[in-house]
Order: sequence, then C-alpha cells, then structure tokens
Amino acid sequence: MIAIQTEGLTKRFDNGRGCSDVSITVREGEAFGFLGPNGAGKSTCVKMLVGLIFPTEGRASLFGEPIGSLSARRLLGYLPELYRYQEWLTGEEVVRLHAQMCRLPRAEADRRVPQLLERVGIGLRSRDRVKNYSKGMQQRLGLACALVGDPRILFLDEPSSAMDPIGRSEVRELLHELKAQGKTIFLNSHLMEDVESLCNRVALLNNGRILQQGTVEEVLQQRPVWRLRVGGFAPALLDWLRGETGLAFRLAASEPDGSAVLEAELENEEQAGWLHALILDQGMTLYESTRAKTRLEEWFVTELSGKSHRGEKA
Repeated sequence: MIAIQTEGLTKRFDNGRGCSDVSITVREGEAFGFLGPNGAGKSTCVKMLVGLIFPTEGRASLFGEPIGSLSARRLLGYLPELYRYQEWLTGEEVVRLHAQMCRLPRAEADRRVPQLLERVGIGLRSRDRVKNYSKGMQQRLGLACALVGDPRILFLDEPSSAMDPIGRSEVRELLHELKAQGKTIFLNSHLMEDVESLCNRVALLNNGRILQQGTVEEVLQQRPVWRLRVGGFAPALLDWLRGETGLAFRLAASEPDGSAVLEAELENEEQAGWLHALILDQGMTLYESTRAKTRLEEWFVTELSGKSHRGEKA
C-alpha cells in the first residue's frame, strides 16, 4: 500500500526558495531518506506533507488522504528540526499534553507515556522541567511526542542532530525497531550513516528539485568501485594504467616495499578481469581484488560536486 504520494508538489516563496515539481512514492513500512544540502527545500516539503503550509501547485496524499486534511494529520507523528516545548512543564507533562491533542484515552495515555519516556532515554528525568533539559534531551522528548499517538507515518526532520554519539546510536536503534513494527518513516537527515543503514529508498534534492531517487542499492551501484591490492607497484604505473584504460584510478595507499592499494571505477566484472590481466602483464602481483561498496556520503558529495546550492534552509 502507498503511504506517501506526491505529484508535482511545489511551493514558491517570494524570495525564490521553496521546492518545485517534487514527485515521490513511499510504500507502507518503508523508511525513506530525504537528502540534500542546506537550502535544498527539504524542510519545506516536510512542512507541506504534515499540513503546516500549503502547496502552490501539485498534490500529495498520506494513505490516500489529502495532505493537510484532518484525516491525514491523524495518521502522522512529526518531529520538526526546530523544536520548542513548554519549558515550565515537566517532560512527562509535555508528552501527556500531546497525548490529549491526539485524543488518546486516559488509560492508554497512562500506559504509553511512561513507556515512551523510558524508551527514548528520558526515564528518571521525566519529572524534571523542560527548561533544565539539554538540547539533546529535548530532542528525545520530541521523539516521544511524535510517537505518543501511535502514528502510521513518522516525519522526522534531523531527529538526532543535537545528540552525542551515544544518543544518535540509541535513536538509530529505535528507528530500526519502529520500521520492524511496520511504521513508515520519512527521514530528513544529514547523517548519511543513519540513512544508509535504515532507509529502503532515498531522494536527493538540490535547489528545490529532485536530482536523483531510487533504492539505496541502486544509487550506490551507479559508480561501482573496485579495490586492488598489488605488489611491485611504481608511481609511473598509475599514469600508464590511466592512459591505457581511460579509467579513473586512485592510489588509496602505498608502502615502501612496493605494495599499494588502487581504486578504479569499473562497469562490470568483465572489465575487472581485463584490468587484472593488464596489471599482471606489467609485472605487478595481484594480491586481492574486491568490489568496494560506495558509501552514501561519498555518493552525496559526488552528485552535488560542482553544483550550486542555496546554502540556507528554505
């Protein structure tokens, strides 16, 4: 079943920012990574999907319900990037307030609120006032608020940006649990490691428009990199290999004994076999040849290299 569907979703602002012609499909139970540099328009898209602002053009739906409608809002939980909670309340009181806004029955709230506070790592601090929480603690509180209504779709805008490495690891574990439970997760994040480990599909946005989208496997396979560990290497051989093959070679590591690690972008295994033969013909020893998985951060940087971007959040 389709959880999120957008067709030509567009938001124009007087300053020229916003987003244009955003079309994506997210299926139920998927985690979708929405990526892009600052100013790409990611937060603008999220705000339209959760009903905080209205599109200029296009349309979108959540499980078939038009975005912005009460029926659509009942389906979602939302953690904004810029979160603010009533500092005079305790953490528990904030989550109970959100439970009331979700019209959660009192008995269910009594059960869910303590469980959520414990799960997001607030625990014994739940009765402290929010004004005494760090930014990371407030972000944990925001996760509990987003989850208290047991939503079918979670919209998370940089959900662990204020946390230390331990907190980020705990949030990553929680998101994997939610995905395993069948929740649909729409994740806007600059933490590529989290996106790569969690998400089924990603879209890359720049200057308000989608540059690429697909499964994580698809985008990472666009530039398959082979790593070759060789012996008998001399620097001049690198230029020879580049000239002979026309391939993009990189010297990843070298040792005084003549061993080295070369990296090359290859199209297929047949091309790799041809390269192996060339290396052996030049008197080098081929110790190891492996296909290296391109990391999502490397793909992100490569796709945006040389392209202008707005540099500020839209």
